[in-house]
Amino acid sequence: MNPAPNLILVGPTGAGKTSIGKRVAERFGLAFVDADQAIVERTGASIATLFEHMGEAGFREREKAVLHDLLAGHGQLVSTGGGAVLDAENRMWMKQRGYVVYLRVSVEAQLKRLGRCTNRPLLQRADREQVLHDMAVTREPLYREVADLTLDTVGLSPPEATARLTQLLAHRWQPIEENA
Repeated sequence: MNPAPNLILVGPTGAGKTSIGKRVAERFGLAFVDADQAIVERTGASIATLFEHMGEAGFREREKAVLHDLLAGHGQLVSTGGGAVLDAENRMWMKQRGYVVYLRVSVEAQLKRLGRCTNRPLLQRADREQVLHDMAVTREPLYREVADLTLDTVGLSPPEATARLTQLLAHRWQPIEENA
């Protein structure tokens, strides 16, 4: 049993971090926090707008600040953005402040799940499949580095993935309460 104050989901876009995360949070009585939504709330701008006006580097700085603040809390399931693992400090905080679950998905499944999605700035290109492959090459080792547990979501509906993850977590993770 691996105790940690938070449950953290990492993985590429389209892996199910939000849809599965909300269900798992409910099952464990955790507050669900979407890190990208927290960035939007803090900055008052959409992710696409932040990328447009600040570039990826500017967005990553805001992501880092928000993630640090979120992980200081406890009793929550934090769904991270797909690129949150790119920063070494983010990875360190995740390992220190949570039990990290890597939701794995293939590029082929990502393409099916994302369809013609327009709210992911890094995918607003004609060569989406190549972009996803390139991101996987860079990010896959980082997801593995931080993960306490990996669940392949290919071929699983969100309810099926939730059931499988809930069962695995019941035997591997124990939420710990922290004194205020």
